[in-house]
Amino acid sequence: RYYREVLPGEIVKISRHDVQTLDVVRRLEGDPSAFCIFEYVYFARPDSIFEGQMVYSVRRRCGQQLAIEAPVEADLVSTVPESATPAALGYAQKCGLPYVEVLCKNRYVGRTFIQPNMRLRQLGVAKKFGVLSDNFKGKRVVIIDDSIVRGNTISPIIKLLRESGAKEVHIRVASPPIRFPCYMGINIPTKEELIANRPEFHDLANYIGADSVVYLSVEGLVSSVQESIKARQDNNPKSHKSFTGKLGHCTACLTGDYPVELEW
Repeated sequence: RYYREVLPGEIVKISRHDVQTLDVVRRLEGDPSAFCIFEYVYFARPDSIFEGQMVYSVRRRCGQQLAIEAPVEADLVSTVPESATPAALGYAQKCGLPYVEVLCKNRYVGRTFIQPNMRLRQLGVAKKFGVLSDNFKGKRVVIIDDSIVRGNTISPIIKLLRESGAKEVHIRVASPPIRFPCYMGINIPTKEELIANRPEFHDLANYIGADSVVYLSVEGLVSSVQESIKARQDNNPKSHKSFTGKLGHCTACLTGDYPVELEW
């Protein structure tokens, strides 16, 4: 059962009898917390609870915000299974479009994100998904993805959908473009590998074979993440203050604004 979150900097001892706090490494006075915002976007399980809120709910709000920022005339909304599903449901709900499955996942293939080279990632995608063509043939499809890192894995998916009868394929991304490496422990590709830093990004839709591509804004992501935290703090100022202090999230991979000074 869910007990509570481990506080930032907290050292916890868990035994069969109880949960003890051995020590808490405090932040400097006035420094905001800098919880990794990409945990909400992609890394965490949807049933995870961070900062008093469920990741699934945040992802759904991201999809709703994306629908406000980037609506499109289409017949149905779908997802790249599975981490983008809550965002796709939120987008569909806000737009008033039906949510329909267009891809089925092969559960015997690992994550393509971590494959060591482009060819292996593309082969992985080809084996990773099957198409449910009866659900979208002759229709305009909006595909919600949680992120586009290199741009290699979305292209085969779009090609697969077009070859299977999709009339239009619009891509909506429930997070902003990743532009900077992470020095806090996440293995993000080099700056040159990231599609957002390459010349192809200026005509990304044409490059990946989509009819259109729009990302969620940084402001949209941050507001989606912080919405319920702020509401809870407003209703009960003491309830969450001990956990977050001054509210803040690390957006370094999106903005280049690192929460600590980099030393080389």
